Amino acid sequence: MIDVRRGGERFETTTDWLTSRHSFSFGQHYDPDNVGHAVLVAHNEDVVAPGHGYDLHPHADLEIVTWVLAGSLVHQDSHGHSGVLTPGVVQRLSAGSGVRHSERNDAPGAAEPTRFVQMWVRPDESGLTPSFARSRVDVQGLTALASGLPGLDAAVRIHTSGAALHVARLGPGESVELPDAPRLHVFVARGSVDLEGAGRLAEGDAARFTAEGAPRATGLSPGAELLAWQLP
Repeated sequence: MIDVRRGGERFETTTDWLTSRHSFSFGQHYDPDNVGHAVLVAHNEDVVAPGHGYDLHPHADLEIVTWVLAGSLVHQDSHGHSGVLTPGVVQRLSAGSGVRHSERNDAPGAAEPTRFVQMWVRPDESGLTPSFARSRVDVQGLTALASGLPGLDAAVRIHTSGAALHVARLGPGESVELPDAPRLHVFVARGSVDLEGAGRLAEGDAARFTAEGAPRATGLSPGAELLAWQLP
């Protein structure tokens, strides 16, 4: 089964400094038929104005993966981790037994909005010791950003044994075969692609697969980029 969700149909939270588009129920937006896809429980695309962002707030028992598309994001947390996240760098925060963190577009000289995708997956176990990882990624074909799958190397590890996040950048006519998994969540972060079984997907569109198979994605525009979650 393939369920295509168009970008314009997503829940949206807006303030004077934030536009946040949610692929699943989030915050004040609730739909009992759209609370996640397998262990993937949040998939947000945020645009944050310069000088603003999320102040310290708590999380627990989540694997939080962040991928910046434009600008920069300053991360700080209650376990002493800090740094500036920029395009081409993936970050994982394992909230475990509890952590507080902030994410702000206020790096020195920041003058443009920051656009990023943040995704939450459930870990295999609750109450883990909080931890943090960050790694620069050289995207070549279909590249694993985060993985809990045994034997699959990725830029960062997550504590969810059946899940992995992949990224691909495709020019017009270039294609990749996506993972063969019980479930997939494919999100177009930039440009447009043709996704086997789902058709043309534009920026912000997503497709949810609930049958095993390895669909092929083909770029339709220069610089197309997709994020694909392989899920149990």
